[in-house]
Amino acid sequence: MQIEGVVMQIEGVVMLWKGVAPRGAWPAAGPEAGRAGREAAAAVPVVPVVPVAAMSFAWPWQYSFPPFFTLQPNGETRQKQLSAWCALALAYSQQHRLPAMTVREAQDIPLFANHRLQRKLPLESIQVVLEELRKNGNLEWLDKNKTSFLIMWKRPEEWGKLIYQWVSKNGLTNSVFTLYELVSGDDTENEEFHGLDEATLLRALQALQQEHKAEIITLDDGRGVKFF
Repeated sequence: MQIEGVVMQIEGVVMLWKGVAPRGAWPAAGPEAGRAGREAAAAVPVVPVVPVAAMSFAWPWQYSFPPFFTLQPNGETRQKQLSAWCALALAYSQQHRLPAMTVREAQDIPLFANHRLQRKLPLESIQVVLEELRKNGNLEWLDKNKTSFLIMWKRPEEWGKLIYQWVSKNGLTNSVFTLYELVSGDDTENEEFHGLDEATLLRALQALQQEHKAEIITLDDGRGVKFF
């Protein structure tokens, strides 16, 4: 039985990046899981999947598979693994509106630390995932030493486009807003950019400024923006 379990774990690493749950590794998710799937899953002891309700987030099945937290050496397998981590990081950031943070802080958030499995993505591996996000245009390092970062699950240009669409739709060109009014005011409550963190908002407005659609200005009570 121990030998069979080891074989299944090795098989699981190979199948993981093909988008297929390894044979007998854990129960299939959802109501469609039949008796055969449950019996197969019972053959190997498994740590339960992290409850979705705990974080109100639909974790992918890989998150409950221990080898996911070790970057594989094989080039093709590693790239598929990095793609899975990037997709997870973007989805998690979108759900939780992650602020700017340090790499060490990131190591302890649920994104990179599955406490039910008692597994964490190592610090150096987190750096690799974050750098991959940067290459894809979804992350900005905030210092030269790459110790702090901001994940951008939408690029600044995409946020800028959403903001300007709202401005145009409501006839608000030539209007001035404080940054607070733009993302926290009642007028934008139903907009996707409502609640956007200031760092991301400024990058979005800078993108609009480059297109000559807005100008970031200084007001008595802080920074603001005028739309054209």
